[in-house]
Amino acid sequence: MININNSGYKIILASQSPRRHFLLKETGINFDVMVKSTDEEYPLHLEAEEIALWISEHKAKAFNFVELPINALLITADTIVWVEGQIIGKPESHEDARRMLRLLSGKPHTVITGVTFRTAQKIHSFNVNTTVWFRELGEDEIDYYIDKCKPYDKAGAYGIQEWIGYIGVEKIDGSFYNVMGLPVQKVYTELQKFITQ
Repeated sequence: MININNSGYKIILASQSPRRHFLLKETGINFDVMVKSTDEEYPLHLEAEEIALWISEHKAKAFNFVELPINALLITADTIVWVEGQIIGKPESHEDARRMLRLLSGKPHTVITGVTFRTAQKIHSFNVNTTVWFRELGEDEIDYYIDKCKPYDKAGAYGIQEWIGYIGVEKIDGSFYNVMGLPVQKVYTELQKFITQ
């Protein structure tokens, strides 16, 4: 096993997400957080995994390595929800969150996270997909969840680790932690490969 903390790299997680902070910390990897505001608009011809990867790489390329430590290893990520051939992002209002959850109710959708590693010398990106099945959700359940948890910072207007995940998710195919926002198993194994290449 390669000890990532002894690799000589200073790992920087470029994310404001408290869930990503928590998940990466749980792997035992030491890291700092640095965030740069970026425009998340993407070329309209892209679909599904292409969108998550494009935004993740765009976030990584927004950093000028002059402003980073010489041995910085940057980690960026973007999570989207893909359902019936369309992307649903973060809701802008209660009504928008209700619309999204109605769309997810009673059918499967795919949670896709694109992850990018970048150093001054190289860049590497990958994606992880997880399929999630929701049972039919009642209008009262949707409104209760939105009022209780205010999921306005979450793609698809829900957090699987919250109330709606407990009562609404029938099954998943793939990484649970990917649905939370960071596929930590894949991040950990890909990081070990990246630092030795």
